[in-house]
Amino acid sequence: MSVYLSLTRAFNEGALRAILSSGQAVVVHRLALMSKDGDWILRERPEALRHVLEVLEKRGARYRFGAPLDVRWMEGGWSSHLEFSADGLRVRTDFVTRPPRLGSADLIALWREIESADLPVVDPRRLAELKKTNREKDYAVIGELARLLADPRDRLMLSRSARDLVTLGRDHPDLVSELLPRRPLLGLLDAPIADLEAALDSERRALIHANEERLQAYVDAAADWRSLWPELDRRTEGMPLRKAHEIIAESAAGTLPFRPLESQS
Repeated sequence: MSVYLSLTRAFNEGALRAILSSGQAVVVHRLALMSKDGDWILRERPEALRHVLEVLEKRGARYRFGAPLDVRWMEGGWSSHLEFSADGLRVRTDFVTRPPRLGSADLIALWREIESADLPVVDPRRLAELKKTNREKDYAVIGELARLLADPRDRLMLSRSARDLVTLGRDHPDLVSELLPRRPLLGLLDAPIADLEAALDSERRALIHANEERLQAYVDAAADWRSLWPELDRRTEGMPLRKAHEIIAESAAGTLPFRPLESQS
């Protein structure tokens, strides 16, 4: 069992608290052989976050730069980053409670659907939304995830292949009309294939820029926190994780805004 699957089971001991996400979820869905980091969506509850810290403390984990694993920041869309060493390898762990591009209703539904799963992992449709990042390589992953989906509506919304879209449009013309307002490039299914491919490229760039803009809000909000981090990192080196967490959270309060996206509006 990989360290990330082992961690997932430890995080969920006694209660469902963590859903495996991002690169490791791609591995579980057999679209990649490996991923260097572990990502999880956590319950937005103090007990869940405390349990995760306890599990990581037993493994000698320490914080990397990011937000404290504390509900006050997690509910603002921040991510928290920790790491430890295992068998000579550096194990990076990343956590969110409100992942980007998943609305609150969809997130609630995910937790409900995953309740009875043997391995809590993000499903391909939601994973495709999470992979709409500013990394070019993620769009190839989205295309492969789309091919795993049973619902043609979802495949029409997520496919990255012009030829797949043309075939889907031929088989489901009524769905194309329904979905056209949500994905305008579906109006090009009868156009030359080069036009549809160009539209897919343009859509990808727009998604990348949207994610860059979202991330920049967090980068800007963390400017003062970043300047404090090197000294704080040295101060907490070697401490048990939960003690270090208390110091880091206390230091972040008043320096790292809880909800940076709301402060922009």
